Amino acid sequence: MAGGSGGAGGGTGGGDSLARRAWRQYLLQLQRHPLRTKMITAGCLAGVSDSVAQKLSGYQKIEKRRLLLKMIFGFAYGGPFGHFLHKVLDYIFKGKKDTKTVAKKVLLEQITSSPWNNLLFLFYYGYVVEKRPLKEVKTRVKKQYLSVQLSAWMFWPVVGWINHQYVPLQFRVIVHSFVACCWGIFLNLRARAMSLKQS
Repeated sequence: MAGGSGGAGGGTGGGDSLARRAWRQYLLQLQRHPLRTKMITAGCLAGVSDSVAQKLSGYQKIEKRRLLLKMIFGFAYGGPFGHFLHKVLDYIFKGKKDTKTVAKKVLLEQITSSPWNNLLFLFYYGYVVEKRPLKEVKTRVKKQYLSVQLSAWMFWPVVGWINHQYVPLQFRVIVHSFVACCWGIFLNLRARAMSLKQS
């Protein structure tokens, strides 16, 4: 339920900070419009991730086209995919949270969605964001995909375990999107490094 939305009503007392009111409003939107809220959240976090990655890569000015394309990817793909993935996993495993079930969820996620997501991102980055020829993108993906995926398997299973074990269903995509924000910085820097090598 939208935590505490009834009690605080329209109160604007000193103890009711702007951040707290914004958080309550966000929870309300998450309850009423879960898919839309997750899409917007994923898009915004993808934008934050790319802005940080651009700065770390040495860009003097933020490339707006690239930033917009990353936000579109998070909004149109990341948010909806995560929303339905967690619903499907909960449906398959009937919402169970015992240790064995959580392990099965994490394993299934890591052998299906994780390889697919990383592959799709690398193609999207090369072909759409950087506008490179498809043949060149394929060559780059062949060179870097395995190392990216191995890195993912060292990192994401821990996130998945915590998410499935301790986080309520409606918040899992949000948690995933926050962590993906950091992972996106890693992928951006990796793709950028490979791009500079081949330039």
